[in-house]
Amino acid sequence: MKKIFLLAIIFFSIQSQSQTFIKFNGATALLAVPNVGIETSIGEKTTFSFDVMASFWKSFNGHTPMEFYTFTPEIRYHFKEKYDGFYIGGHAGPDIYRIQKWTYWDSNYYEHGFGYRLGATVGYNIKLSDKFLLDVFVGGGWHQGFYHGYYNDSPGRYDKAKDWNKSGEWLPYRGGVMISYKL
Repeated sequence: MKKIFLLAIIFFSIQSQSQTFIKFNGATALLAVPNVGIETSIGEKTTFSFDVMASFWKSFNGHTPMEFYTFTPEIRYHFKEKYDGFYIGGHAGPDIYRIQKWTYWDSNYYEHGFGYRLGATVGYNIKLSDKFLLDVFVGGGWHQGFYHGYYNDSPGRYDKAKDWNKSGEWLPYRGGVMISYKL
């Protein structure tokens, strides 16, 4: 996973002939959930952003797993100019997780699987200097998950699905304040 992210940074840095930013989400870092990314210009008012978010929490409250990895490629349209003011974005990306669904918070169940997300982001860029900017954003959309359901306190699965259990739902799943540095 780290190698893929590093290769993406190198690729976009080499290919980019204009502004490219590396980004770090300060809001999710406070929760010990790193979210890093890169954003580069692809048109007069459009940019391409790719970020990775990961939670390494093996246990959140002693028994509830909270591990996940999301990969979010996104095309963004900036209303004023790139990297200044409001923008909207559309994204589609995969995720891998070992987490307890919000509907099971008072149970001993958790889910281990993978999925994909299709959604949108709304954000605002604030220029701090020639090299730094803040990217304040929220996003969400449709998540389709494929998982096996397990017990927290005993071996075995609680679900009866032969192959994969499936779950689709509309969710808010991203947001924060990216601290961005121009390369």
